[in-house]
Amino acid sequence: MLKIESFSLGPLQTNAYLLRGEDENRAVIIDPGSNPGPLLRRIEGLEIEAILLTHAHFDHIGGLDEVRKLKGCPVYVHPLESEWLTTPKLNGSLMWPNVTGPVASDPAEFDLAQGQKITLIGHEFTVYHTPGHSPGSVSFLCGSDLFSGDCLFKMGVGRTDLPGGREADLYNSIRGTLFRFPDETKVYPGHGPKTTIGYEKANNPYVS
Repeated sequence: MLKIESFSLGPLQTNAYLLRGEDENRAVIIDPGSNPGPLLRRIEGLEIEAILLTHAHFDHIGGLDEVRKLKGCPVYVHPLESEWLTTPKLNGSLMWPNVTGPVASDPAEFDLAQGQKITLIGHEFTVYHTPGHSPGSVSFLCGSDLFSGDCLFKMGVGRTDLPGGREADLYNSIRGTLFRFPDETKVYPGHGPKTTIGYEKANNPYVS
C-alpha cells in the first residue's frame, strides 16, 4: 500500500508529495515546490529513489535543487519541458518577480513518455501525458492513486493562459485520459485538496 504525505509549499501553496512503500526508509517525491523546508526536514534519514515532475513550472520545481543536492537522487521530466529546468524564462519564474527569484536547476537524468512504467519503492507508476496546462504535463497513476499535477483539481482545472498552454489539449487530457479511470480513483492534484475521479465527473463545473 502506498503511503502518501503532502506538503503545501511556497507562495502558490503547491502540493509536494512524499510517497513510501513497504520499506518506510525509501521514498519518492513528486513536485518539490518552493520553500521546501518542511519537506527537507521530513526526508532527513530517508533514501529518496527519485523525483518525479508532473511539469516544470517554477512553483513545482522551486525546491528541486535543494532536495537533489541533499539526497543525490535522479529527476524525471517530460522531454518537452527538459529545458524548462535550466531556463527561468521558460519555467515562468521571471514572470512574477514579486513571488519568486529566478528558478533554475541542472537537467533531469531521465525523460518521461506516454505509457511508460517506472518501478520505484516497490510500486509501479504509469506515466500519462496530459498536456494543456503546459505541453509536457504528465500524470502518474500508482494503483488507484493518481497524481494529476495542474491538469485536474477538486472542482477546477488547470489554467491554460501560460506559455505553451492550450485549452483544447487540457480538456482532451481530462475527458480522454483521466475520466477513463475508475470513479474510485483518488486524485492528488498540484494545488488544493484531494478528490476522486467520480466526484469530478459528477460535480466539476468546468468539465461536467
